[in-house]
Amino acid sequence: MTQSDFLRDLGITHPIIQAPMAGGPSTPELVAAVSNAGGLGSLGSAYSTPEQITADIQKVRALTGKPFNVNLFAGGYTPESQVDAAPMLALLAEIHETLQLPPPALPAWPKNPFAEQLPAVLEARPAVFSFTLGIPEPRAMARLKTAGVAILGTATTVEEGKILEASGVTAIVAQGAEAGSHRGTFTGSFETAMIPTLELVRSLRAAVSAPIIASGGLMDGRDIAEALARGASAAQLGTAFLTCPEAGTPEAYRRAILAAREDTTVITRAFSGRPARGLANAFVSKLEGKEKIILPFPLQNALTRPMRTAAAKLGEAGYLSLFVGQGVTRARALPAAELISRLVAEMLQAHAAS
Repeated sequence: MTQSDFLRDLGITHPIIQAPMAGGPSTPELVAAVSNAGGLGSLGSAYSTPEQITADIQKVRALTGKPFNVNLFAGGYTPESQVDAAPMLALLAEIHETLQLPPPALPAWPKNPFAEQLPAVLEARPAVFSFTLGIPEPRAMARLKTAGVAILGTATTVEEGKILEASGVTAIVAQGAEAGSHRGTFTGSFETAMIPTLELVRSLRAAVSAPIIASGGLMDGRDIAEALARGASAAQLGTAFLTCPEAGTPEAYRRAILAAREDTTVITRAFSGRPARGLANAFVSKLEGKEKIILPFPLQNALTRPMRTAAAKLGEAGYLSLFVGQGVTRARALPAAELISRLVAEMLQAHAAS
């Protein structure tokens, strides 16, 4: 598939992909609204059960006949091991008391759910399947291809892009250093994979033949136009869609994004145990200098979930994982269809001016 064929073959009008945001923001309503507006909506299903994935896909299909994407984590799960959770539990105990929660308890070590989730995706056969935090085994990739599903894999380096191309992906999502949420690095350390988005796009374009999707810090049509000029076939935006009314973003999270007047994002393992970019807040501050007590992903993620759930209900942004990219100060509170329309107009204007 050539770059020019990529979007046309999928039936997508605009080179705009709404990033899959697991944990609630990418609701069926948001996904359908983006797809109906000519972009590609994405369900972030990494934390969903197979039954939830099936139900969410059915909801999307009730709202749109357009193509959409379903995303899962294809790796990143630390094998179960002995850990000293006492320091982390002690720190969380104070926060739980503040939030009027019972004392924290160490949950069972979560298992990688990918093998159980994939059949739900295969049965539904969405137009697109994407993955991050690793790469599925060859048999899973073969089953997706047989089902006629386009496959997008996440790369944070040229090396990862080459591995993804060899695996047979349809296109490669180039996740730059500016991107919000979890780093998708699956070879080497994340520190050595902090490459700016446009630089990563340019380097991948020279190294692979698969279409490239730029992702990280992109917030408006000018950003999209620049990414396309560097060799991307499309742009994936996450933070830009978090403040759409259709998104399932908790109100405190939404307010924090719209109140941002400068880039206060940091890479932190505080919430999940895996490096992720988000706004600095009280919980991130509490763990500065105490990174050694953070438990591995996904155990830390499971342990902090009660805190994050309660904080969302109470409107307490200090204990929410406020995952956003570095373009956060340019967020706009617009319905998804209007945002897509603005992005396209800005992109065309930037293209005409170049």
